[in-house]
Amino acid sequence: MIPSIRNILALVALVVLTACAAKPTSKFKTYNGPPVTQIVVEKGDRQMFLLSGRKVLKAYDIGLGFQPIGHKQFEGDGRTPEGIYYINRQNPNSQYHLSLGISYPDPEDKARAMMLGQQPGGDIMIHGRGAYGAAQKARDWTAGCIAVSDKEIEDIFSMVRPGTPVVIYP
Repeated sequence: MIPSIRNILALVALVVLTACAAKPTSKFKTYNGPPVTQIVVEKGDRQMFLLSGRKVLKAYDIGLGFQPIGHKQFEGDGRTPEGIYYINRQNPNSQYHLSLGISYPDPEDKARAMMLGQQPGGDIMIHGRGAYGAAQKARDWTAGCIAVSDKEIEDIFSMVRPGTPVVIYP
């Protein structure tokens, strides 16, 4: 029995409709929970916590700069800063999937680097791995940033807004 043209067209239409109905996966998620009021990073434990008030909403294992011990002194030292900063920008086009900017350097960081005859550096972020980071095998591999998985940064990116304080402990 030969299928009729009408049956073939109906099958093609069904396939096209099914393909159109499938939702593509997006790296941009929505979040409807309590607001993140603070991010706390415990460098020694390689942990980051998103808090709402005193309640921990999420906890993440993190990677740090390739020289994880000590406060960032200057550009290129591979250290992650320590102290109180804030989220100052969101980058949806990051080479590390998604990223949130941290307000390093502050005036003290700049003065410290200048006393050493160095530049303080900048572009310290909380970010995913992206194509570049996926190739890194070491846990602490960034130039001073805080790294999580791509899936985790999608959640964090949806939850955290510019202005959120970031407290980074040794």
